[in-house]
Amino acid sequence: MSGELPSSLLLVGAGKMGQAMLLGWLELGLDPARVTALDPFLDEVGRARLAAKGVKVANDTSGIAAPEALILAIKPQTLDAAADGLRPLIRARTLILSILAGKRISDLAAKLGSDAMIVRAMPNTPCAVGRGISAAVAPPKVGAPQRAMASALLGAVGKVEWVDDEGLIDAVTAVSGSGPAYAFFLVECMAAAGAKIGLPADLAMRLARATVEGAGELMFREPATDAATLRRNVTSPGGTTAAALEVLMNDQGMGPLLDRAIAAAARRAGELAG
Repeated sequence: MSGELPSSLLLVGAGKMGQAMLLGWLELGLDPARVTALDPFLDEVGRARLAAKGVKVANDTSGIAAPEALILAIKPQTLDAAADGLRPLIRARTLILSILAGKRISDLAAKLGSDAMIVRAMPNTPCAVGRGISAAVAPPKVGAPQRAMASALLGAVGKVEWVDDEGLIDAVTAVSGSGPAYAFFLVECMAAAGAKIGLPADLAMRLARATVEGAGELMFREPATDAATLRRNVTSPGGTTAAALEVLMNDQGMGPLLDRAIAAAARRAGELAG
């Protein structure tokens, strides 16, 4: 991870993803006294959790000083309502890091100022346990210090990949943004299939869940080994795994199904972007 965490930060939206990222930043040493969470809709449990960490929670922008970094983690449809209050807080070198789904950099600039230093990112929910992955994009006018700061913020909760073409963010959304749901559904399907062949349902779920958890950890610990090699390593010719993969890898199997699923997610991401 390169770059330094900001000296002051305003988190606009303290929902699940916003809080997950904030907790990661605090773990890396961001001073909670320099953090304000702006969220008039945050429930009492969330307020208490942040207060226990030393983070101030505000309902509006009155009394908030201009931050070095402003993180947009609100629902996309609330951007218009929030923009008027945020514009006075934005300075020439303020980093604006947006994780708003479907909102392009041009959309954000139209609301927050054409000169704003905007980085758009798409994280995913494993950020909550420091194992997320985010893809980020920034226009050329965003300076190296702001890019480095964005890398530091995103890197606090997982891996970071930079892309040059904002058009790729829809594809990123379809693969990694939505991807955790695919993995969770795989566990559901494995457990259901195990129950159908006689396993007690609770045992089938424990087996399926632990298997996917373990496979993910194995990939994490062997980053130089690609997924295809790991698959071949557990597939004996003529064995049980080979019998299953013959079904999963046929013309109507998992590959074509995921092609269609991810294409559908990418199309929807484009529709949400307008």
